[in-house]
Amino acid sequence: MKAILFDRFGGPEVLHEADVEVPRPGPGQVRLRVKAAGVNGLDGKIRSGAMEAAFPTPLPAVPGREVAGVVDALGEGVTGVTVGDEVLGWSDTGSYAEYALATTVAPKPADLGWQRAAALPVASETAERVLNLLGIAAGETVLMHGAAGGVGTLAVQFATARGARVIATAGPANQEYLVSLGATATPYGEGLVERVRALAPDGVDAVFDLAGKGALEDSIALRGGTERIVTIADFRAHQLGITFASSSQERSAVRLAAVAREAAAGELVTTVAAYPLDQAATAQQVSDAGHVRGKLVITLD
Repeated sequence: MKAILFDRFGGPEVLHEADVEVPRPGPGQVRLRVKAAGVNGLDGKIRSGAMEAAFPTPLPAVPGREVAGVVDALGEGVTGVTVGDEVLGWSDTGSYAEYALATTVAPKPADLGWQRAAALPVASETAERVLNLLGIAAGETVLMHGAAGGVGTLAVQFATARGARVIATAGPANQEYLVSLGATATPYGEGLVERVRALAPDGVDAVFDLAGKGALEDSIALRGGTERIVTIADFRAHQLGITFASSSQERSAVRLAAVAREAAAGELVTTVAAYPLDQAATAQQVSDAGHVRGKLVITLD
């Protein structure tokens, strides 16, 4: 099968297409014929070697953690899934490939396209997990830094669905996009503290940093301390006494199925930009640069 590999750590240029053996599902696993794979910021950090301490990666490796595709083989003990089912979930073997193995998958609704399906597993789990860590409740105001990406797009909607007010930062090109999701938008950068205080005179109750670009000091100033600030992107968090929410293995097929149904029904907005498999390096280069609106995905077939 065709797959994207990296056999050394480095920039997007280390990614290359190769022919590798089709994986065989082990106990509890299904094999998918991949239709689309999500691209995440973590993919680039793992590829660069920056996450080697947290995510040791035997080389060569296939990148990608989320996948949407058609079940074409079952491992021992698999129940509730049959060959031919259309599903989405988390890949055990890397998803930038024609075939991938997965343990946790959810049914893909017929009205949900492959690209939008692949945009959901990691982003929805991360967004919901961090909002739970922050304890976001109705009537509260939450500040989200860099909210126009894949996780932020869903986090804004999840938070407003809880009855919270979201003040979200992004570049000039994404201000209207954030407003369309239900947020109060404001530019990031110099003067942010003053802009947010003008928008929320009574203060912000919590901060979700998705940008990782120097917003933590402003967050501490706005919160008057480090409580109820969580970042998924700034590795200086522990130095500042702030919670860093790293990747989780707590994957719920039931919750993912519910999110997929909401997306299929148009109750949850997902925005994607797609690249073919042979342009995976370009997709990661765009991801590494930041400023992505919505989610990047790799498409096959």
